[in-house]
Amino acid sequence: QVQLVESGGGLVQAGGSLRLSCAVSGRTFSDYAMGWLRQAPGKERQFVAAISRNSASTYYATSVKGRFTISRDNAKNTVYLQMNNLKPEDTAVYYCAASAARYGWVGRTTDAYEYWGQGTQVTVSS
Repeated sequence: QVQLVESGGGLVQAGGSLRLSCAVSGRTFSDYAMGWLRQAPGKERQFVAAISRNSASTYYATSVKGRFTISRDNAKNTVYLQMNNLKPEDTAVYYCAASAARYGWVGRTTDAYEYWGQGTQVTVSS
């Protein structure tokens, strides 16, 4: 079983930055492609960003491209989401997720992932 624990959420003004972290345990971290997804109140969960097992491939939702950066440190079993120039519409609960995958694969949809964290709240004020 894979356990994922997110941290780093909080309240920030529009234009500000936050860095989310997700610590993974239970299995070999480098065997898993990782993703960040989010869910705003009253809305469906949506894909945000993804990274392959060896960091060779990344993929972003159009709404965050150029503002968010996903990265991972396989030595620390951690995946990150650097969020810059935050907007009120980025307000949501952010989840990290994992999927056992081949090298180079990135999960681009919410149903691509088998394991999920509990989420961390990000609130962007205008």
